[in-house]
Amino acid sequence: MSVEPGSGRPVLSLPEVSTVTTLRQRNRALVLKEVILAQETTRANIARDSGLSTASAGNLVAELITAGLVEERGLVSSRGGRPITLIGPRAESAITIGADIGERGVAVEMFDLAMTRIDREFRGGVEEEDPERIGVHLHEALAALHDRNPDRWPTLLGVGLGLPGVVETASDGTQMLYAQSLGWPPVAVRSLCDLDGVPVLAENGAKMQARAELWFGSARGAHHALIALLGRGVGLGIVNAGQVAHGAHSSAGEWGHMVIDRGDRVCRCGNRGCVEAYVGSDAILSAWRETGAVFEGTGWRAMGDLIAAAHRGDPAASTIVDDVIDCLGAALGGMVNLTGPERIVIGGWVGLRLMESLGDRLTAAVRKHSLSRPGDQFELLVAKFGGDAVATGSALLPLEALIAADPMSERRSP
Repeated sequence: MSVEPGSGRPVLSLPEVSTVTTLRQRNRALVLKEVILAQETTRANIARDSGLSTASAGNLVAELITAGLVEERGLVSSRGGRPITLIGPRAESAITIGADIGERGVAVEMFDLAMTRIDREFRGGVEEEDPERIGVHLHEALAALHDRNPDRWPTLLGVGLGLPGVVETASDGTQMLYAQSLGWPPVAVRSLCDLDGVPVLAENGAKMQARAELWFGSARGAHHALIALLGRGVGLGIVNAGQVAHGAHSSAGEWGHMVIDRGDRVCRCGNRGCVEAYVGSDAILSAWRETGAVFEGTGWRAMGDLIAAAHRGDPAASTIVDDVIDCLGAALGGMVNLTGPERIVIGGWVGLRLMESLGDRLTAAVRKHSLSRPGDQFELLVAKFGGDAVATGSALLPLEALIAADPMSERRSP
C-alpha cells in the first residue's frame, strides 16, 4: 500500500505498467465507479457520464462482467429501437466493512458491492474507554460478523475505520491516529485492527461522513461543499473540486478546533474558544444544565428536549439555542468566505436535531456571518445519512482503494 500524492489517502500499490495498460486500468476503474454510483444504468449512459466512446464503454463493461463485478439486469424499452440492457454492480461478488470508532465503542457495518448494508454489530457502552479496549471491541465485532457470514468473508475487500482524530499516512502506508481531544497518545491504526491479509484503511470520521454524502447523499454532484459532523465532537469534510480535502498531512477539516473566541470556554483539546466548545453536545447540554434545567441523558433525547423547550418559549433554553445557532453560523460563515461552497450539508446527531426545525435560522445565521456574495451562493441541506454516515463512508475506503488500483488485478474471487 502507498499514499496518493497530494491527498494523503492510502491506495493499493500496483507494479509499473505501460501507459496504454495504465489508461485502460483507469478507464475500467472509472466505469466500475459509474456503475456503483448509478446502481443501475446502461452502456450508453456509462459512455456519456464517463466521457468514453460507446465502443470503449461497452468493451470495459464486458470485461467487468467477465470478472464478475457487474451484471446485466434485464431490458428496458427504447424509443422505437431495440430494448436496452440495464447494467448494475454484482452485489454478491464482494463485501466491504466500515467501522465508526468512538471513545465509547464501535459500530461496524458490512456492505455488499452495491453498498447495501447486509449486517452490523455494536460493541461498547456509555463510559469512555482507552485505545486498547476500543481495539478489543473492534475485534469482537469483526469476529461476530465473520461468524454470521463465513461464506462471504473470502470476498472481503478490506476494512475502513472512521476515527476520532487526525489520521496520518506515512509513505509506506503506515497509519497513525492523533486523538488529542480524547487525551490518547498517538495510536498505530494496526494496533486497533490487524487482520491477516486484509487491507485496513483509516481516516477521520468527519471525512468518512463527507465521503458517504459525496457518493450517495446530499453532496452528490457537488464540486465544492462543506459537510459538517455535529455530535459530541465536531468535524468538517471539505470538498474541493469534487474530492474530499486532506491537506499536507491529512489534518484538513479539523474545524471543530478552530478558535472563534480567544480565551473563553475550555475545549476538550486543551485550547480555549474552539468551535466544539460551543456547539458540541457536551458544551450545549452543560450550558443548559448550568441554568438549573433538569433533563435525562446526554444524547438525542436531551437535545430534543432543549430544542422543544426553546420552541415553548423557555427563556434559558431559548438563549442557549440562540447562542448555538449564532456560533455555528459564525463558524460556518467563516468557512464560506474561505472555501466558497455551493452546498453546506449538516450531519451528525446534533446537526440532524438542529435541522429538524431550525434549518432556516441556521441558513440565515451563516449568511449573516459571511460576505454577502458567497453568502448568497450556497444551499444548506440536511445530511442524507444519519447514524450510519461514518460507517458507510468508512466502507467506501476499501472500495475506493480497489477502484484506484485496478478492479481486475486486486479483486478476490468469490
